[in-house]
Amino acid sequence: MRIDDDLYELAVQVGRAASARQWLVATAESCTGGLVAGAITAVAGSSAWFDRGFVTYSNEAKIEQLGVSLETLATYGAVSTQTAAAMAAGALRASRARWVVAITGVAGPSGGSSEKPVGMVCFGWASPGNVTSERRQIKGDRAEVRRESVRIALAGLVDRLT
Repeated sequence: MRIDDDLYELAVQVGRAASARQWLVATAESCTGGLVAGAITAVAGSSAWFDRGFVTYSNEAKIEQLGVSLETLATYGAVSTQTAAAMAAGALRASRARWVVAITGVAGPSGGSSEKPVGMVCFGWASPGNVTSERRQIKGDRAEVRRESVRIALAGLVDRLT
């Protein structure tokens, strides 16, 4: 996916807000496969405020890299607000970041179910002592779901950093 002007501007805003507070940010991504980290690192100078990105596409990666529990995955599934929150909390523990965003979802075109349809994406945000998550239903094809997920993730960071 090409980083368009809107996503680039959101990434710039994340950088300005993080830099103003001398905070680092990190990402934990599943269905977006590193696109949020890619948008962030498209900004020159992002090494001053971006710590790292985790691409944890498989359940094993979520467990090994982020410490998501097998129980959480078995009870709620990989695409759930509980898993998104656990991913965010795990990335916070495994990084030097002050704020983390995590994303897990069903980008499609296959893989959806009646309970978790294509376009269902869960987001988690974490800072020390604060973990929140939310679920969104995003319309569109795979590229549109992933792009909108990146936009939501970056906008969520801007909101939390300012």
